[in-house]
Amino acid sequence: MRTLLLTGPGGAGISTMAAAAAVRAARSGRRTVLLSRQAPPVAGLDVEPGLTVVTVDPQAAVEGLWAGAADAAGAVLPQLTLPPATSVVPLPGAADLALFAELARAEAELVVVDAGPIQSALALVNLPTTLRWWLEQLMPPSVRALGAVRTAAVASGVVRRGPVDAALAAVPVVEALLARDRLADPTGTGVYLVAEPRTSSAAGLRAVATVLALHGLAAGAVLSRVLPLAGGDEWTTARAAEQEAALVALADVAPVRRVPELPVAPEGPDQLSTLLGDGLPESTGFAVPAPERHEGAWRLSLPLPFAERGAVTLTRWVDDLVLTVGGIRRSVRLDALLRRCEVTGGRLAAPGTAAARLEVGFRPDPQLWPADLLSAEKRTP
Repeated sequence: MRTLLLTGPGGAGISTMAAAAAVRAARSGRRTVLLSRQAPPVAGLDVEPGLTVVTVDPQAAVEGLWAGAADAAGAVLPQLTLPPATSVVPLPGAADLALFAELARAEAELVVVDAGPIQSALALVNLPTTLRWWLEQLMPPSVRALGAVRTAAVASGVVRRGPVDAALAAVPVVEALLARDRLADPTGTGVYLVAEPRTSSAAGLRAVATVLALHGLAAGAVLSRVLPLAGGDEWTTARAAEQEAALVALADVAPVRRVPELPVAPEGPDQLSTLLGDGLPESTGFAVPAPERHEGAWRLSLPLPFAERGAVTLTRWVDDLVLTVGGIRRSVRLDALLRRCEVTGGRLAAPGTAAARLEVGFRPDPQLWPADLLSAEKRTP
C-alpha cells in the first residue's frame, strides 16, 4: 500500500493536483482513496470507478468520539454534568487528528492525501510521532503493566471502576491508531509539493524539505502550474523571465513537473485525468538510517536537505535523539546498539545543500558494555 501526500503554499492548486493524481491512479486500475479536509474542487469524482472520496469533517469526528466516551466518563464521574455531543467544541488540532484517523482507516492500494497548506501538512506528519512520544512518557512499560493489573481487578469486581480506568481505556485506542499509521514507513510514502513559479517559492519549499526529512520523507517532485507566456510586451517578457528563473530554483528542491495552466478550472474527471500528463514520478522517503563504524566508534547520518548551521538543535533523552528543525521537534528512537553508547557530538555536513545531513558520533558507554566486549572493541582496527 502506498500513500501520496500533496502540499504547498495555499492557493497553488493543491486540491486540484491531488484530485488529478487520484483520478489517474484509479483509471490505471488501482483501488484509490482521495482524502481531504474539503470537498473536491471538481464534481463527479464520487462516481469515478475505483475511486473513493473521503472528506474529513473534524466536528463530526469529535462528536462521534465524544458520544462514545461521554457514557463511560459519566458512569465513573456522576458528579459532573457532561455536555451532549452536539455542544462539544473541538480542541485545537482536532482537524489533524481526524484526518490522521481517516488515513489510518483507509483500505486501498493507494491513498492520495490533499494535505492542504504547508503548516497543515507538517502538523499531520508530526502528529503520530508526537502521540507516540507522549504515550511513552505518560504510559511507560511499568505503568502499563500496573494498568493491566488494575484493569483485570476492575473486570473481576475486586476494584471499583474510577476515573483512572477511563484514562487507561484510551491507551489501547491510541495504540491501535498508531499501529495503522501509514506515514510510519517513509519508503511507502511519496510527497509532492505544489507551488506557483514565483521567485519566493523556492526558499519556502527548501525549508519544507528540511522538516519533511526530519520524519524520513522526501519531496518526489514539485508540481508547478506554468503560464503559456508569449509576446513581446514588457509585462509578458518580465513575467516569463521570472517564471523560468523560478522553475530553475524549484528544481533544486526536487524535479519539476510543469503543469500547463488552463484558462478555466477543470470541469470533470476526464479533464483531471490529463492534467498530470504521464502521472507522477515514483517517490519514496529516506530508508531508516543505520549506524556506521567510524574511527573505532559509530556515526549516525540523518538526511536534512537544505538545513543551515545554527538552525538545527540536538539533545539526547534516555534512548532517543531529540532533533529540532524549523520549529518542529521530533524524537528519534535509537537502535539497541546506540542506546548503549554516549553521544560524542554532532555536525552538519554540506549545510545549505540538498545533500545536507546531520552526523552524530557515538562511543561505547563503559557502564553499559560488558568489560570483555569493550576490550574487544578497543582492539578492533
